[in-house]
Amino acid sequence: MKLQINQQTYDVDVAEDTPLLWVIRDNLGMTGTKYGCGLAQCGACSVLIDGEVVRSCVMPASYAEGKQIITIEAIEQDDVGKRVVNAWVNHQVPQCGYCQSGQVMAATALLKATPYPTHEEISAAMGNLCRCGTYNAIEAAIDELAKEAKVEGTA
Repeated sequence: MKLQINQQTYDVDVAEDTPLLWVIRDNLGMTGTKYGCGLAQCGACSVLIDGEVVRSCVMPASYAEGKQIITIEAIEQDDVGKRVVNAWVNHQVPQCGYCQSGQVMAATALLKATPYPTHEEISAAMGNLCRCGTYNAIEAAIDELAKEAKVEGTA
């Protein structure tokens, strides 16, 4: 099967029902996408497929064939993704950092779809779990990006 990941094409020899997470991590060695729960509940495994945030731990690799997959390794190649990463640093969002690749992916998808999200939209979109409880810092970082986009007209 051929997968388009981070603007590169990979030929992978896996069963069609192999979770995309394991293809990304084990077959391709991109370990920024994390395994959390294996049930699509925590969001640590989040990647973007055709711009939509997807939980890769339960997504069969065959579903992603022919689609554009972006992982945390390439998120800064996207202008919005780069702004999200910078905001995460400025707001000192990560503590242990384990969930943060998924958080960054979810925030990037949110801001690309909704450049000026309300607090309710942020809460609804940011359903990833964080055991360190960095939710306030995450919301502050996203809120700042939304305000900057309005001022700069960058959205």
